[in-house]
Amino acid sequence: MLKFLVFNMVLMSFVMDWGLVQVGLLMMCFMTLLMMNHDFHFFCLGYMVGVDYLSYILIVLSVWIMMLMIYSSMGIKKACNFSQGFLLVNLVLLMVLILTFSSVNYLMFYMSFESSLIPMLVLILGWGYQPERIQAGVYMLFYTLFASLPLLVSLLSLYSLAGSLNMSLLMSSVSFPMNILWYICTVFAFMVKLPLFLFHLWLPKAHVEAPVAGSMILAGVLLKLGGYGLIRVLGVFSEVNKMFSWVWMSLGILGGVVISLMCLRQVDMKSLIAYSSVAHMGLVLGGLVTMSSWGLNGALVVMIGHGLCSSGLFCMANMVYERLGSRSLMISKGLLSFMPSMGLWWFLLIVCNMAAPPTLNLMGEISLIISVVSWSKLAMFGLGALSFFSASYTLYMYSLSQHGLFVSSFYSCCSGKTSEYFILMMHSVPLNVIFMKGVMVLSNL
Repeated sequence: MLKFLVFNMVLMSFVMDWGLVQVGLLMMCFMTLLMMNHDFHFFCLGYMVGVDYLSYILIVLSVWIMMLMIYSSMGIKKACNFSQGFLLVNLVLLMVLILTFSSVNYLMFYMSFESSLIPMLVLILGWGYQPERIQAGVYMLFYTLFASLPLLVSLLSLYSLAGSLNMSLLMSSVSFPMNILWYICTVFAFMVKLPLFLFHLWLPKAHVEAPVAGSMILAGVLLKLGGYGLIRVLGVFSEVNKMFSWVWMSLGILGGVVISLMCLRQVDMKSLIAYSSVAHMGLVLGGLVTMSSWGLNGALVVMIGHGLCSSGLFCMANMVYERLGSRSLMISKGLLSFMPSMGLWWFLLIVCNMAAPPTLNLMGEISLIISVVSWSKLAMFGLGALSFFSASYTLYMYSLSQHGLFVSSFYSCCSGKTSEYFILMMHSVPLNVIFMKGVMVLSNL
């Protein structure tokens, strides 16, 4: 399966035709989804590469989001803004992500985990909107590199102690006598990538300055690298993790509440969606550090749902920006008058973001709430505030953008194109359909 994906990407990177890349990515989505029903717990491909259910689901998400990225970036092709280089950078990023999620060796995972930073930096610096994109790229680079170097030292120390960096061997072995500094050095890189509250300042800057493709892949897949890495690493540090779970739980839940209050005073659409990602990932972190089956399964489901939902919201924000030339909620009011057909997709993705039934986000958040409340009854207050303010800022964005008196200088604009409806449908339909197969997602991790 992975051989087919790699061959397809190599073929597309040589031809570099926009239509061929779009059709090829659609075929890759079809082939990866076709293999989802196979009953395997781990499938080794050799050369330190293999997949289990967790990595396979995230590979499917990566291919899906990458396909929608190329479809939503047709403006780059029409403007002849180095479209061949744009396709090459995206295909390299997809190859690195597939390699990251299919690595069974910690060192190989670290190398591919860090390699994803380079194509993302090229996307922001090369196709970003404002001159501040250089500052946003440097922010992202230094935050990630500063946190990742201790992880490399930790992995090399682990190799000298255990004699192997194979994930399955280290997970199944007896817990090592870990000290606190070793544990923090290992998980800190994933906390920044998640991102954890207090280490999230690079994310809103990167989102606001990135092109639509950069925002979609950053919110859809790259933030999931932090959660995926924590799932792979926390099993080795299970004893020390029990001592520090209250720290991460507090920062995740209370930080999510603070970020939700910050969302209520944002006027930039992309900035609001970016801050909401931090709030959602805080809840994911709370479920992960409990190390329970409810927490792990719920974290995976919320990561998939958030990847599709936030990617769709960034896509719609870009559609508004292309028509009005502004992402400000003060200017882009009364969109229901200009784009009535798009109002339905706004509503569907907005309710997905606030975890309304029957979306995938609700199923994941129920699992996470069960795991966090079973860990501590006091967490109910934080979870209640997080859920309330999550609905508040989401409805604030919808009501302010869709209703109200529109600015009189806008006299006409296109309501929506077929390609845009296709992109939004491919984001929204999985969110409202996968819950019917929720048993498969929740029971196989």
